[in-house]
Amino acid sequence: MDSLNHTIWSTESLWFEVAVVSIVFALGNILMGHFEERTPKLRRLGKYLLMLLIVCGVSVLLGRTVAMTLLASILIPVLYIHGYYLPRKKGINGWTGEPKSKYYEFRKWDKDIFSK
Repeated sequence: MDSLNHTIWSTESLWFEVAVVSIVFALGNILMGHFEERTPKLRRLGKYLLMLLIVCGVSVLLGRTVAMTLLASILIPVLYIHGYYLPRKKGINGWTGEPKSKYYEFRKWDKDIFSK
Protein backbone atom coordinates (compact mmCIF):
# COMPACT_ATOMS: atom_id res chain seq x y z
CA MET A 1 0.00 0.00 0.00
CA ASP A 2 2.83 2.39 0.81
CA SER A 3 4.35 2.00 -2.66
CA LEU A 4 0.93 2.68 -4.23
CA ASN A 5 0.53 5.92 -2.26
CA HIS A 6 4.03 6.96 -3.22
CA THR A 7 3.25 6.36 -6.89
CA ILE A 8 -0.04 8.27 -6.79
CA TRP A 9 1.32 11.30 -4.95
CA SER A 10 4.73 11.35 -6.61
CA THR A 11 5.56 14.48 -8.57
CA GLU A 12 8.07 12.55 -10.65
CA SER A 13 5.53 11.67 -13.35
CA LEU A 14 4.04 13.81 -16.11
CA TRP A 15 0.79 13.93 -14.14
CA PHE A 16 2.31 16.89 -12.31
CA GLU A 17 2.56 18.83 -15.59
CA VAL A 18 -0.96 17.78 -16.55
CA ALA A 19 -2.25 19.03 -13.19
CA VAL A 20 -0.41 22.37 -13.39
CA VAL A 21 -1.54 23.11 -16.96
CA SER A 22 -5.10 22.08 -16.07
CA ILE A 23 -5.14 24.35 -13.01
CA VAL A 24 -3.80 27.28 -15.05
CA PHE A 25 -6.48 26.76 -17.71
CA ALA A 26 -9.22 26.30 -15.09
CA LEU A 27 -8.27 29.52 -13.32
CA GLY A 28 -7.95 31.30 -16.66
CA ASN A 29 -11.45 30.19 -17.66
CA ILE A 30 -12.92 31.17 -14.30
CA LEU A 31 -11.27 34.60 -14.16
CA MET A 32 -10.96 35.53 -17.84
CA GLY A 33 -13.41 33.25 -19.64
CA HIS A 34 -15.63 36.18 -20.59
CA PHE A 35 -12.93 37.17 -23.10
CA GLU A 36 -13.52 33.88 -24.94
CA GLU A 37 -17.32 33.76 -24.78
CA ARG A 38 -17.73 33.68 -28.58
CA THR A 39 -14.69 31.49 -29.30
CA PRO A 40 -15.74 28.05 -30.56
CA LYS A 41 -15.46 25.37 -27.89
CA LEU A 42 -13.40 23.15 -30.19
CA ARG A 43 -10.81 25.91 -30.55
CA ARG A 44 -10.70 26.43 -26.77
CA LEU A 45 -10.24 22.69 -26.26
CA GLY A 46 -7.53 22.68 -28.94
CA LYS A 47 -5.64 25.48 -27.15
CA TYR A 48 -5.69 23.48 -23.93
CA LEU A 49 -4.57 20.24 -25.57
CA LEU A 50 -1.82 22.00 -27.55
CA MET A 51 -0.48 23.70 -24.42
CA LEU A 52 -0.62 20.38 -22.55
CA LEU A 53 1.30 18.68 -25.35
CA ILE A 54 3.92 21.44 -25.50
CA VAL A 55 4.48 21.57 -21.73
CA CYS A 56 4.69 17.77 -21.38
CA GLY A 57 6.95 17.52 -24.44
CA VAL A 58 9.31 20.21 -23.17
CA SER A 59 9.32 18.56 -19.75
CA VAL A 60 10.33 15.20 -21.24
CA LEU A 61 12.95 16.68 -23.58
CA LEU A 62 14.39 19.56 -21.54
CA GLY A 63 13.20 19.02 -17.98
CA ARG A 64 10.45 20.21 -15.70
CA THR A 65 12.15 23.49 -14.82
CA VAL A 66 12.26 24.56 -18.47
CA ALA A 67 8.65 23.45 -18.99
CA MET A 68 7.36 25.38 -15.96
CA THR A 69 9.43 28.42 -16.97
CA LEU A 70 7.86 28.26 -20.42
CA LEU A 71 4.38 28.02 -18.91
CA ALA A 72 5.07 30.98 -16.61
CA SER A 73 6.53 33.03 -19.47
CA ILE A 74 3.24 32.77 -21.31
CA LEU A 75 1.79 35.06 -18.64
CA ILE A 76 3.97 37.93 -19.90
CA PRO A 77 2.02 38.54 -23.13
CA VAL A 78 -1.27 37.97 -21.28
CA LEU A 79 -0.36 40.66 -18.73
CA TYR A 80 0.78 43.00 -21.50
CA ILE A 81 -2.42 42.55 -23.52
CA HIS A 82 -4.82 42.84 -20.58
CA GLY A 83 -2.86 45.38 -18.56
CA TYR A 84 -1.58 47.71 -21.27
CA TYR A 85 -2.69 47.06 -24.85
CA LEU A 86 -6.46 46.65 -24.38
CA PRO A 87 -6.97 49.56 -21.94
CA ARG A 88 -4.50 52.07 -23.36
CA LYS A 89 -4.53 51.30 -27.07
CA LYS A 90 -8.08 50.04 -27.61
CA GLY A 91 -10.09 51.65 -24.79
CA ILE A 92 -11.21 48.26 -23.47
CA ASN A 93 -11.11 47.34 -19.78
CA GLY A 94 -8.52 44.55 -19.55
CA TRP A 95 -10.32 42.85 -16.67
CA THR A 96 -13.99 43.06 -17.72
CA GLY A 97 -13.79 43.35 -21.52
CA GLU A 98 -16.04 46.41 -21.49
CA PRO A 99 -17.34 48.16 -23.42
CA LYS A 100 -18.47 44.96 -25.08
CA SER A 101 -19.05 46.66 -28.43
CA LYS A 102 -15.39 47.72 -28.63
CA TYR A 103 -14.18 44.31 -27.51
CA TYR A 104 -16.41 42.49 -30.02
CA GLU A 105 -15.15 44.82 -32.75
CA PHE A 106 -11.55 44.14 -31.67
CA ARG A 107 -12.16 40.38 -31.87
CA LYS A 108 -14.09 40.79 -35.15
CA TRP A 109 -17.16 39.16 -33.60
CA ASP A 110 -20.72 39.98 -34.59
CA LYS A 111 -21.80 42.78 -32.23
CA ASP A 112 -25.48 42.23 -32.90
CA ILE A 113 -25.78 39.05 -30.82
CA PHE A 114 -29.27 39.59 -29.48
CA SER A 115 -31.11 40.01 -32.77
CA LYS A 116 -30.66 36.38 -33.84
